[in-house]
Amino acid sequence: MRAAQITSLSGPAAITVDDIAEPTAADDQVVVAVHRAGVAYPDVLLSRGEYQLKPPTPFVPGAEVAGTVVSAPDESGLTVGQRVVAFPGFGGFAQRVAAPLTSVVPIPDDMTYDVAAALPMNYLTCLFALDQRAHIQRGDTVLVHGASGGIGTAAIQLAKARGARAIAVVSDPDSRGKVAREAGADDVVAAATFKDDVRELTDGRGVEIVVDPVGGDRFTDSLRSLATEGRLLVIGFTGGEIPTVKVNRLLLNNISVVGVGWGAYWMTRPTFLQEQWKVLMHDWVSGAINPPIGATFSLDQVADAVAMLDDRRASGKVLINVAD
Repeated sequence: MRAAQITSLSGPAAITVDDIAEPTAADDQVVVAVHRAGVAYPDVLLSRGEYQLKPPTPFVPGAEVAGTVVSAPDESGLTVGQRVVAFPGFGGFAQRVAAPLTSVVPIPDDMTYDVAAALPMNYLTCLFALDQRAHIQRGDTVLVHGASGGIGTAAIQLAKARGARAIAVVSDPDSRGKVAREAGADDVVAAATFKDDVRELTDGRGVEIVVDPVGGDRFTDSLRSLATEGRLLVIGFTGGEIPTVKVNRLLLNNISVVGVGWGAYWMTRPTFLQEQWKVLMHDWVSGAINPPIGATFSLDQVADAVAMLDDRRASGKVLINVAD
């Protein structure tokens, strides 16, 4: 089968597409014929050996896929040809992938492969962040950094689904702001002035929750943007720099910096992904979530797709069309 492989840890340009052996499933695995695969920022980090998981090269990246069942354990309840979404962790940028049974779930008949592949990494991360780590409440105001990207648009839609107000922070309020507004943002502010804009938009009170997948030099102003007992959710560092916190700032307004390690959490809880998926499907059926697709690449263009995230040029979700 054809698959994209990371052969050296020198960045997205080193990703190659080759013919490799098809996966052999263990007793507790499902083999999926991949139609669409989602591209996420960990794929960028993996291409440089900077992710917390460091598989030996060569390996196939790609953590989230949508496709059809090729084979499944007898007791799984899944049937050959059934449409599913899977979170294999690795191996998704290929024509077939083996995934643990606990991370494979059927998708609704009216859900496209594009939508299904766009949901797992971003929406399940943000669901964990907002519901479980931030304990979001109706009426909260949520400030979302990187609001035109995959995590950002997911955070906006899930915050709105829970009755919160969403303020989007973007580098370009025109082009990227349009994406954030279409995702449901109530207000859009520029990254260069967000602290002062938030103060004005909230009458000086600040926000209850900050969703931060960016990090970098905006971190301190994010802390200053929090209301009393506000929570800053640390999701990632697409800005490159991992910021530090002077903890005396946390005392001044009784604020919290909260880590969001979704992967580390679900890996020790085998049923957690399927439990989350049920909650997410409720949001899907209600019409509250619909991931914006920013760009779709062929399997041969995987290096370009990962580079788009690396260069921070992506708006919405980036997908790989593996079936064509």
